[in-house]
Formats: sequence, C-alpha cells, structure tokens
Amino acid sequence: MKFNFLFKTFIIGLSILFFASCDKDFNELGSEIVGNDNYSLNKEAIDVVAYNQNIGVFRTSDLPVNSLGYYNNPVFGKTKASFVTQLQLVGSNPKFYRSSTNIIIDSVYLYVPYYSTFKSTDSNTGDSTYELDSIHGTSEIDLKVYESNYYLRDNDPATGFQEPQHYYSNQQGDFDSNIGTLLNIDNRNIQDSTATADNSQNSKFVFSDKQIKLYKNIGTTNVAVKERLAPGMLLSLRKDFFRTKIFNAPAGVLYNNNIFENYFRGLYFKVDNASSSVNQGSLAKLNFANGYIRIIYRDNTSDTDTALVRRTLDIKLGGHTVNLINSDWSNPVTSPNTTVGDDKLYLNGMGGSMAVIDLFAGTAGAAKLQDIKDKNWLVNEANLTFTIDNTAMGTVAPEPNRIYLYDLNNKRPLIDYFADLTTSNSSKYNKYIHGGIIQKNTSDRGTTYKIKITNHVRNLILKDSTNVKLGLVVTEAITNPLNVNLFTPFTNDGVTTKFVPAMSVVNPLGTILFGSNPSVPSNQRLKLEVYYTKPD
Repeated sequence: MKFNFLFKTFIIGLSILFFASCDKDFNELGSEIVGNDNYSLNKEAIDVVAYNQNIGVFRTSDLPVNSLGYYNNPVFGKTKASFVTQLQLVGSNPKFYRSSTNIIIDSVYLYVPYYSTFKSTDSNTGDSTYELDSIHGTSEIDLKVYESNYYLRDNDPATGFQEPQHYYSNQQGDFDSNIGTLLNIDNRNIQDSTATADNSQNSKFVFSDKQIKLYKNIGTTNVAVKERLAPGMLLSLRKDFFRTKIFNAPAGVLYNNNIFENYFRGLYFKVDNASSSVNQGSLAKLNFANGYIRIIYRDNTSDTDTALVRRTLDIKLGGHTVNLINSDWSNPVTSPNTTVGDDKLYLNGMGGSMAVIDLFAGTAGAAKLQDIKDKNWLVNEANLTFTIDNTAMGTVAPEPNRIYLYDLNNKRPLIDYFADLTTSNSSKYNKYIHGGIIQKNTSDRGTTYKIKITNHVRNLILKDSTNVKLGLVVTEAITNPLNVNLFTPFTNDGVTTKFVPAMSVVNPLGTILFGSNPSVPSNQRLKLEVYYTKPD
C-alpha cells in the first residue's frame, strides 16, 4: 500500500512537471531561441485603428456592485447614482403576542457596510480604525430612503415570462412615480432619544470611516458599548411606519418571502446634491448585499405570559436590485473615424463611452498580417500601450486603476486573460502580466496603461484565428468578466454589440487616452508593439 501511494505520488508529480513545461512553452513561445545564431530579435510597431463608441443606456438590475451618491468629476461631469432593492425577512412568519399598538418598539435602524479594510484596534478603548475603499469625494449629499411601491418582477411578461426582467439605468422616473413613505429621519433614537437632531445621515449625509458603536440602555447615563460595526451607513427609520407595516400587517403577508416581496416591495435610496454642497458631493460603492433593517422591540413571551422580553426582527436587503444612473457628460467625439481612428479615446465608466480597437485593419492591415505569416515570425511578446493625455485629464481628476481589453465580437476575455494565472494581495491587481494597470509618475498621476496580448497575436499568425474587433473599457474588477445588456445595441462592420462588461458600468471614473489617428505624435500614438524572432 505504501509503495502504491508513493508510486501514484511520483506519477502525479511527474504529470504536473510535464504540463507546467508545456504551459511554459505555450506562454513563452520563441523566447528560448533568442541568441540562437539562426535567429535575430526584432521589434516592430504596427498601425492599428482605435475609435470611440458611446455606450448609452445599460442594464443595471442585479449588478454585482452598486454605487450610491453624487459626484462632480472635473473632467467627466456630474453623476448621480440612486439605488432600489427588494427586502427579505431573515426569519419567515414571525410570531407576535401583543397587539400591534401594545408592542413597544425601541428603535428601527438600517445598516449598510462600506467596503473597508481593518487597520488596527486600540487596546485601551477597544475602538478600531478602518480604511475605506471606493469612495470618491468628501462633501455632503442629500440622501432620502423611501418605501418603494414598484414591484421588481423575476421574469419579463413581454417574453411570455420566459426571460428575466431587465431594468435599466434611465428608469428613475418609474420609481419616482411609485414612491412611498419617507423612512429615514435623524438618528437620535439609535443612540439617545434625547439628543440633538443629527442630519449627517440624511440631508447632510457623509461617508464616514468611523467605527459604529451601539450602546446599551439608550437614553440613560449607562453608555456601555453593546455592539461595534465596521464603517457603514447607519440610518434611523420611522418606528410608526414599521409598527403598521410589520406588526399590524395583514394576515399571511409575512408567511414567506415570495409573499413578503410583493407586500413590502423594497427601499428606494434617492440621492441629490446637498444644499450645503450644490456642485460637489461624494459617491461610493456600497456592500448592499450585507445590509439589513433591524427592529428592536419588546413583546410577551406567549399568549398567556405578560412578561416583556426584548426581541429583534431583521429584514435583509435581498432579492432584485436596480442602480439608477444620471450623468451630464457628453462625449465630444460625435462621429468616430473608423478608417484611421480618433486622436483621443474617451473611456468613461457608468455607461459613458468605450473604445473599439481594430488590429490589422483594412486592406493594408490584412496585407501586413499575411506578410508576417509568410516571413514566419515567432512572436515573443505583443503589447498595446495606451498613453494618457495628461493635459486633458488635468491634475485633480481621479483616474481608473485599470482598463480591460476584450473580444468585442464574442463578448469574452482574450486568451491572454485566461493564460494569466497571476494573483496579488488585492484582487484588483490579479492577472497583472496581462496588465491594463495604470502606471504613474512621481507626481502620482497616470502615464500609461499596458496590455499584453501575446497569445492573441500568435493565434492570428499561427492558427488563422478570426481577427475580431476588441473592446476597451475601464473596469472595477478584472476577475469578473460578466456582461450586462445595452438598451440600444450598436453595430460595427455588420457586427451588432448587445452587451458591455458589467465591471465597466459600475466604475464611476474615466480616462482620456491618445488614439491611433496620424495627427497624434508618434511617441504617443497607439500602435501594436511586437517583439519577434525570425530565421536569418
């Protein structure tokens, strides 16, 4: 048995070495022959065509990440992001013993955590510090949370309920016309019912990095900390509304979430600019999936027992969601040059715009590709290096950390994406060999984005792969290649595009890159850089 185990282990190890060697040969094809007397190393910059493409309205239902806030980007203009979510009971069919009027509600609050990183805890106070992620701007916004009376369907009746129901970025009017009760008030009854009104969590809302502390014995001198929460949105909600909606609910509507989602149809987080900050606010990506409403109340323990017991009832933010996006940015390129490309490429998240890249474009490009095949080039490396227009971007506009290049025709990543298994401490930097990560100067401003497409180019040369058009967008997370529907598809050379990457429309940032137009100086113009070897 021992010998058999060792033999199997040896075979597995040998197989791993074999496949690792094959993988190395695949990903470094031609690199081993540099320096061979029969070959020479060369570099050539090949013309490409790159032009702008507006995205327009896009699907925002059930996105993996959602934004909330109001932000005025100094380059790309103002964006407002509101949010709608369904609600689900954590425990179905709750039992209440007192009448709805006699149940004592101590507080009702909503908590939605921010994306943050724990830094340290003070050993004396027990207070922890955090660093927030994905927050843009520091000014106040006006946040109102309403009951939503708009029902989010599972399936689309226009398709005979055979396909999912989609909701789009421009449907705010539908939710405004089905708005319910305003729920968020000042936060006095969370901490101390006698405290002065605090509007920092509604009409003067700010994204704070402070740890949240909830206290025992609210309203007394005993202020022992009952619970600590990571930084997040903490809103006090109307007790009278939840007394009616939950404790005086019609029979059967709390039985399960299928019924409950139609009864209490959701929350509408509506954002506007604050009166104290008309021209600048703040915008963040929030962890809505981990958000919840907590009702703290006192009730009897049975139908016959009169003793009061403190209880909690949780309602989580779950089910379908919709992000509602309003932007005043307009792409200055209204007629893209699809022949030689545009001089500037405008990549703007949240549905603004993208670029289309055409390698070996037109008759001249096809002839160049055939010439490479005839000369038996062995490609060591192929890159697209995008130079940022620092003058257009200025010195204060935030820049996207990463851009993403993909197969536009087939709405999928390139082979280099799949071949790159590199990881980092932050998932935002995974696949760093494939690249697309911003490179910065000593002033912490972006200079270039470089994307390696070596295997993609090899396939064009060696395997006669289809020379598909490539899409270029900003991205929030390289590891999520999923797509969302466009409300109005666009067409390039007879190929209709109905989808864009989901991680591009959740990123609120943008960048301006130099394109491929001959008017761009050669040291800034976009070209395909190929390092190759060929027989002497």
